[in-house]
Amino acid sequence: MTRIKICGIKTLPDALSAIDAGADYLGFNFYPGSVRFIKKEICAGITSVLKKEYPAIRLVGVFVNSSVDEVQDTLEICSLDLAQLHGDETPGIFAALAPRAFKAFRGIPPDVTGYDRHDAPALLIDAAVKGAYGGSGVTADWSAAVALAKKHPILLAGGLAPENVTDAVRQVRPWGVDVASGVESGPGEKDAGRMKAFVQAVLQGQS
Repeated sequence: MTRIKICGIKTLPDALSAIDAGADYLGFNFYPGSVRFIKKEICAGITSVLKKEYPAIRLVGVFVNSSVDEVQDTLEICSLDLAQLHGDETPGIFAALAPRAFKAFRGIPPDVTGYDRHDAPALLIDAAVKGAYGGSGVTADWSAAVALAKKHPILLAGGLAPENVTDAVRQVRPWGVDVASGVESGPGEKDAGRMKAFVQAVLQGQS
């Protein structure tokens, strides 16, 4: 079964709509340069409800070049399960946050040594877009991701949408898929209809 992560949640109604659509993971973006940036206090208010009402949903914090202390502090304040490291984090930072962190790569990494994670997701593959740390709407290199998906439980991200995720799942066979801009009606505003359509398209890809 392909897991589904809907990323860039900014409000409780969007979080509830994502869960209603069938998301397994919700992502909260703590990178100030993103249109999906959320403050810790606001996130904590959302996640306090989710942890009580939907304890099976996994909550992920997205970080770009944050310090270890900042990531750990945010994980605790916001009751998050995992940290997605989406910047230029070193293996040392990754190790300091293990086992709750997984590394996101913009483009296909030649080697993932130093970022090994034995649990799923092991890593995330996003599109390589200069100056962008995710959420660009550009598709990743699916053909190159196929080989990685055979070796590791990967999250495939980058330009996924209801219109193309069926093909992505069939071609790459990833452990999970990650969507942000592809299910929005505007920057940072989730669209309930598109989220439902995305989940249905993922299910079609599995059949």
